[in-house]
Amino acid sequence: MARQKLRCAVIGVGHFGRYHAQKYAAHPGVELVGVYDRDAARARAVSDEVGTAVIAGLDGLAGTVDAVSVAVTTAEHFGVARPLLAAGVHVLVEKPIATTLAEADGLIAAAREGKAVLQVGHLERFSPAYDAIVHAVRKPLFIESYRISPFQPRVTDVNVVLDLMIHDIDIILAIVHSDVLSVDAVGAPVVGPREDIANTRVRFANGCVASITASRVSLKTERTMRIFQPNHYLVVDFQNGTTRAVERGAGEMFPGVPNIRETKTSFGKADSLAREIDAFVASAGGGTAPLVDGAAGRRSLAVALDISAGLTAHWAFVQQAAGLGGAAAS
Repeated sequence: MARQKLRCAVIGVGHFGRYHAQKYAAHPGVELVGVYDRDAARARAVSDEVGTAVIAGLDGLAGTVDAVSVAVTTAEHFGVARPLLAAGVHVLVEKPIATTLAEADGLIAAAREGKAVLQVGHLERFSPAYDAIVHAVRKPLFIESYRISPFQPRVTDVNVVLDLMIHDIDIILAIVHSDVLSVDAVGAPVVGPREDIANTRVRFANGCVASITASRVSLKTERTMRIFQPNHYLVVDFQNGTTRAVERGAGEMFPGVPNIRETKTSFGKADSLAREIDAFVASAGGGTAPLVDGAAGRRSLAVALDISAGLTAHWAFVQQAAGLGGAAAS
């Protein structure tokens, strides 16, 4: 007997939710039963594009679907996802998982209550770059990460930490495997009302330190991560799909100069969203634990919120200092 297709829907079909709808529509194990968006015209346009129905409202949706992607604004994640999870609907919620840790805990509890899969959309975990990192990294000592890009006016509801930096926070937490001791953050709003550029230094209990920079007001795009560990240095270029590993080998190249081996690889590009959707469908259909579960999403959110609090404190200091400077000058 052929396995029954998973009935799926997408809630929120803006810029990224539209891509979710496209992936579900093309998935052989999925029946995309519909899409929902508060903007009826947008919902209709996406439904026509992927050949599915428009869902008129969310009341009663739990009885008609097995799984959903929630791609509404972050502030709406909890209100949309919680009742669905509690009713037993599997949910892939975009990152960050929620706006507060209390909301994240509520989603995790609802998933437990409804015996539903809760997966968080940390997309980089499904990239070939992350595969390369996991394969090469064993004991990171220092990590340097850059994720910078031009301004995108569609992202207005969160700061750059919750928008971009959280991708690298999630990766770093996944490979360091240690509690965070402290964060020290600086940044500023440049174009929008929230911080558009930020840098943070994260210290871990095992001694690892990570310096993370994110900007959404740059003139270029760069997504790189440098990872230093004993006798090994790895550079990952997410954008161009390459890695460069420098490793100390046995013996010496010359007297007093250790034998150094350099390896360059190209892992190419892959459809990370398709891989993420595949993993979610497999978890929802088979009841297996997702790669990025609610607990992982909560950990990333906790660090991101600590960094955001540091940014707020720093910006208040900058404004105060500027005001005091002006007063002194007058």
